[in-house]
Amino acid sequence: MGNGGILLKKALAEMEKEEPNMKIAFEFLSASAKAQNPEALYALGTWYLHGRFVKKKPVEAVRYFLKSIEGNNSSAYYDLAVCYEKGIGIKKNYRAAFKCYINAALSGDKQALYEVGRCYYYGIGTPKNIDISTIWLKHAELNGVC
Repeated sequence: MGNGGILLKKALAEMEKEEPNMKIAFEFLSASAKAQNPEALYALGTWYLHGRFVKKKPVEAVRYFLKSIEGNNSSAYYDLAVCYEKGIGIKKNYRAAFKCYINAALSGDKQALYEVGRCYYYGIGTPKNIDISTIWLKHAELNGVC
């Protein structure tokens, strides 16, 4: 475990305290992100996306998600897909959203299985294909998503 992983553990330990000091947790998380830890980059992205403990900054969130997917973080792929699909912090791009959903699904994000099926069903970012949609939606159901 590199320095980024150690710093992430310190941030998580602070957040699990009965009375956490979120400023300290943020400092550890930021330091871990500077060390390019994909989980820390993703966590900070979610903080900025939702305005948790920091001012809501969707553009900053997308920047963190883009860095996190370099480490193949399935959750970052998923949240980035949502941002592309809805135009949150980045220009709407259905094709990019679909690609991110596929990468999230292939990286282990179960909700993304459903989203890929939905995209095929409605033709969102990819040509409409009910047969392929059915396969993805069945996988989502088998994984407890539907």
